[in-house]
Amino acid sequence: VSTQSTGLVKMSDAAAASGHHSDDEEVTPGYVAPAKKTVEEIAELDKDDEALVKYKQALLGDAVGKTGAPLKVTVLKMTFVSEGRDPIELDLTGDVSKLKDTSVVIKEGCEYQLKFTFQIEGEIVSGLRFQQNISRKGIPASKLNLMLGSFGPRDEPHEFITPTDEAPKGALARGKYHAKCKFIDDDKTIHLAWEWTFKIQSDW
Repeated sequence: VSTQSTGLVKMSDAAAASGHHSDDEEVTPGYVAPAKKTVEEIAELDKDDEALVKYKQALLGDAVGKTGAPLKVTVLKMTFVSEGRDPIELDLTGDVSKLKDTSVVIKEGCEYQLKFTFQIEGEIVSGLRFQQNISRKGIPASKLNLMLGSFGPRDEPHEFITPTDEAPKGALARGKYHAKCKFIDDDKTIHLAWEWTFKIQSDW
């Protein structure tokens, strides 16, 4: 399980200064995509390097010898987790066009985490990122470019959990928001794109 910081409705300083709200997010600053290698090629690298061997075991698991199929990333669900209420799950395996029809209610100022559950098959996915552009009444409100990392194929799904963050609060923050999301990797392959809506309210 991996973790990384995020924000639900927060604009980066650079984006706020430039006024840039493009749906096509820039890559993580300073990040350089690694050379693409197959599972088998990585397994053969530096077999005498104990630290690297452990890293490869964590990345590849029992995938060596099971590859040959093309890379397939299946995003299963996104879960909104906040103490004091049941988790809110968005099922991403069906007709995702329906997700924007029902708004998720989020209590202003609540502490929360986002959990992504996804399946990797075939080969390693490099530089998997979650991108989200949020608007309110048609006006861009925030954007997020969250690097999840690189993941190897395995039988059980991967999970990525963000650290605890705080939802916006105050009279100006309350209202309905529209989010456009996608999972994209270093090859610019979009594995899933969907939209959802949420409401910031004074209570659940």
